[in-house]
Amino acid sequence: MAPSNTKTETKAPAKPATAAKPKSVEKAKAVPTPKNPANYKKAVALGQELSKKPDTTKMDVATKMYDLIKDEAREVIALAFVEGANLTPKGSMTYVYNIRRKLKKQS
Repeated sequence: MAPSNTKTETKAPAKPATAAKPKSVEKAKAVPTPKNPANYKKAVALGQELSKKPDTTKMDVATKMYDLIKDEAREVIALAFVEGANLTPKGSMTYVYNIRRKLKKQS
């Protein structure tokens, strides 16, 4: 008989291994196409140029880019921000939302 003052250890049952999905099976997202490719290219080039200036914030760059491509879909604008203003995809959507909100408040 085991003494009552000692603890007996119980092992937790092992979790079954779940099958991980291979990363190569991920769905490919369609790249949005701009309505006006010329303005899109201008906006990206403008963003790349403004990003090189030391005292320019990403919000300033994105706002100036937005003026050129404001008629595009938000996915297109976000993609331009990624390419031109060096933003992450999730960050670019936040910038689109904030810029639109700021412009709506001003009018």
